[in-house]
Amino acid sequence: RQGIGEPSVYHAVVVIFLEFFAWGLLTTPMLTVLHQTFPQHTFLMNGLIHGVKGLLSFLSAPLIGALSDVWGRKSFLLLTVFFTCAPIPLMKISPWWYFAVISMSGVFAVTFSVIFAYVADITQEHERSTAYGLVSATFAASLVTSPAIGAYLSQAYGDTLVVVLASGVALLDIGFILLAVPESLPEEMRPVSWGAPISWEQADPFASLRKVGQDSTVLLICITVFLSYLPEAGQYSSFFLYLRQVIGFSSETVAAFIGVVGILSILAQTVVLGILMRSIGNKNTILLGLGFQILQLAWYGFGSQPWMMWAAGAVAAMSSITFPAISAMVSRSTDPDQQGVVQGMITGIRGLCNGLGPALYGFVFYLFHVELNEMAEVETLGKASKPNMANPTDE
Repeated sequence: RQGIGEPSVYHAVVVIFLEFFAWGLLTTPMLTVLHQTFPQHTFLMNGLIHGVKGLLSFLSAPLIGALSDVWGRKSFLLLTVFFTCAPIPLMKISPWWYFAVISMSGVFAVTFSVIFAYVADITQEHERSTAYGLVSATFAASLVTSPAIGAYLSQAYGDTLVVVLASGVALLDIGFILLAVPESLPEEMRPVSWGAPISWEQADPFASLRKVGQDSTVLLICITVFLSYLPEAGQYSSFFLYLRQVIGFSSETVAAFIGVVGILSILAQTVVLGILMRSIGNKNTILLGLGFQILQLAWYGFGSQPWMMWAAGAVAAMSSITFPAISAMVSRSTDPDQQGVVQGMITGIRGLCNGLGPALYGFVFYLFHVELNEMAEVETLGKASKPNMANPTDE
């Protein structure tokens, strides 16, 4: 067996952490490069780039999941992580190529579907929701520290160092998959070994999709994921700017906010999720998570004071239990040899929402003439002493 030890959830956790830690480092430099490359209609272009990426993820995720059911998980983990991280070094080499490759990388930017199938291979049904919660919590943990670290290094040493560091973390992730991650799919469950000839019928994702599509539970879950993740993806694309411009948070406070909500999300997806799954069951846990999501979206929208944002952030952390609970439910209602394709469907729909959400919000920004250059004005006003004004309404 290739890799270190037996396949475990911890292998999956390290892969996810390194991938999203690398991207989290680029949060601040990416805003700068985006604004420099598209000084007009920054948010509209951001939305379009992520829209193309999301659409490609939606189309490719079930196919990649289905192929991983046939050829094993490790090869596809390597493929998805490599292509997801491929745009990182291009940020400093050529911004235009960077954004073009980000759009095209959507074809392979579906690591979660392969990771969740990997976890399903090595866990029992009753352990699965906890394992998925741990993977989702690791994703949150990677985003707790990396944006703040990236912002600090960018300010102290420049964006080039941050891009080099992020590229190094991505290479470390690829090396870890190559050397340390063992294959999780048992040989007897694979029709052929990697490299042997394979017929199209064996790898045809549409045959798998037709089989899954006949399962009303999986179809309803897919609709649930779409309706819940679309507003969430759009909110994530614009929320930190909203905190800066409308609520008046400083960049340090935004970093602290990300950290606190991230830590609360980790607790929600590990401790709270396990307790809820045992006490109220899978379906009720999903319903509770969706209820928290409705509350946090409304609270963010109607809140006008900083303390309201912090309170809504705590509710948002609780709403993060929804996705691992959904992934656990869909894995329980699916055959072992179909785990890759169903997790691919769920990840593909999330990918579609990751595209449509920012595109929709970007279009709203465009309609109301909200541009990134307003951030500079906010910072200047905050630092400068306020001018004396004849009429208080001028301010």
